[in-house]
Amino acid sequence: MKTERTVGAYEAKTRLPQLLEDVSKGESITITKHGVPVAKLVPIEAIDRKKVAEAIDALRKWRKEQNLSLGGLTIRELIEEGRR
Repeated sequence: MKTERTVGAYEAKTRLPQLLEDVSKGESITITKHGVPVAKLVPIEAIDRKKVAEAIDALRKWRKEQNLSLGGLTIRELIEEGRR
């Protein structure tokens, strides 16, 4: 059952459990806000897993390249500083 439909944001909010059930059965649902498409619910199988894996690898690589040593402060010290 590969069907597609559109629902408004209010309907999506109030009927999310049913929409998720429909998506789990293969349906794709576009969510609109004031008639403008803003999101799409799709079955997980429809996502290109290779692209997801590539994105995760890119994020991991980027994270390794980042340096949080701001003047030698520890994460705990940064948290405490943010509370002041």
